[in-house]
Amino acid sequence: MGSTMRAAVLYGKEDVRLESVPVPAVGAGEILIRVRTALTCGTDVKVFRRGYHAKMIVPPALFGHELAGDVAAVGDGVTRFRVGQRVVAANSAPCGNCFFCRRGQLNLCEDLLFNNGAYAEFIHIPARIVEKNTYEIPPHLSYQDAALVEPLACVLRGLDECNVLPGDTVAVMGLGPIGLMFVRMAKAVLNARVIAIARRQSQIDNAIRLGADDGVILDLQNPQSTITELRRQTDGRGADLTIEAIGLPETWELAPQLVRKGGVINFFGGCPAGTRVGLDTQLLHYSDITCRASFHHTPDHIRRSLHAVQSGKVTSDYLVNREEPLDNLLKVMRDLMKPNGHIKTAIIP
Repeated sequence: MGSTMRAAVLYGKEDVRLESVPVPAVGAGEILIRVRTALTCGTDVKVFRRGYHAKMIVPPALFGHELAGDVAAVGDGVTRFRVGQRVVAANSAPCGNCFFCRRGQLNLCEDLLFNNGAYAEFIHIPARIVEKNTYEIPPHLSYQDAALVEPLACVLRGLDECNVLPGDTVAVMGLGPIGLMFVRMAKAVLNARVIAIARRQSQIDNAIRLGADDGVILDLQNPQSTITELRRQTDGRGADLTIEAIGLPETWELAPQLVRKGGVINFFGGCPAGTRVGLDTQLLHYSDITCRASFHHTPDHIRRSLHAVQSGKVTSDYLVNREEPLDNLLKVMRDLMKPNGHIKTAIIP
């Protein structure tokens, strides 16, 4: 390998530049991965639009976090991996020792180590992520399928938090990549009845191909029409679980009206920083509604997510709908900001 590589660097709001940067050196316990596939995701699009992410990335910084590839170099003391091995690395690893880790809330680790830089020819994996959250890709699995593991782990944890039972009705509001993964996991892994809610029929059609049973058009100009149709499809009660996967204050406020008495809401979509919402306290209280907000994943969820992909229950077939070279990343990010049917793009360095 050469001493420099092509990599995407985030400088701020809608400012991503492809630059020639040094190939990262590999220290003790670390590995270097030659990226074979890096997937775009809704979080990356939000980061591109806003120019930062409070938890994950502070510019200027290497960009991208869903990847699969080949081990290109290993540092001293690395015994689990060897050069040439196909691997998938998560974008974080908890410390295992802090207040939250000791209580099993590893996603809230006080020293959660994040890693970015997937939109590049090579990515450096820190020792803690090598040790706690990097896995060999099974021989039959494609790089694109393996790269789904990180976002799928977030979805799996979100469903875990809501205790979905077989036969429950799960309403998924928002059918971008994450919403579609919720549809697929709820149907294929948990055997729930799934109702897909989105602004465009084409999005609902995608969800039905992934296993959704029914669809409801989301009309934010006339939200009562959405509520009425969702209740019509649920015997007047509402869903057992409503997942908000859009991240808008108005859809957060709509969610409690789409869930049944005693039901659960997962506010999964992150709204812009500083956002406030108004919730109907009487509805929440007297309908005994549980509100949750799921963030990120844990190493256990990464492992279980890899197993779901490995078993064929979730594949990239309907989630990754085009491939582009690294040089086209800026155009890809701008395209993903528009409602044009693109879901996830595989960037091939």
